[in-house]
Amino acid sequence: MKLIKKFFENEVIRYLFFGGLTTAVSILSYRLFSNALSSGGEITALGIQIANLLSWVLAVAFAYITNKIFVFKSKSFKPAFLAREASAFVSARIFSLVVEALWLFVTTKTGLNDKTAKIAGQFFVVVINYVLSKLFIFKKEKK
Repeated sequence: MKLIKKFFENEVIRYLFFGGLTTAVSILSYRLFSNALSSGGEITALGIQIANLLSWVLAVAFAYITNKIFVFKSKSFKPAFLAREASAFVSARIFSLVVEALWLFVTTKTGLNDKTAKIAGQFFVVVINYVLSKLFIFKKEKK
């Protein structure tokens, strides 16, 4: 148990763990939405983007909660602070959503399966989101 606790003292390890869970939320919900939007096993380009957007909403909500509480341990729950922090978080995630949407558009147009492209794109998303969260959203106040 001490080894597990020591392991999770590292912020990057916590981020990767909860990022992995967020990725699972994103991919699983994408599969559900894309299956619901497909017809005869085929999905349109618009259907891909709609499924991606819906999965993004679920993943961002999950990520904000876990990043705030467990990863970056942001302590303030004052309404004004939460509003600023959450809006910065969502703005950063919108940026990575645009990157992911462009990735999905280009890769699926060149013949890559949408589900494979979604999984591959998650690697870019994780890196972009960590950097933005660490440097701009959950940055520690200088004492």
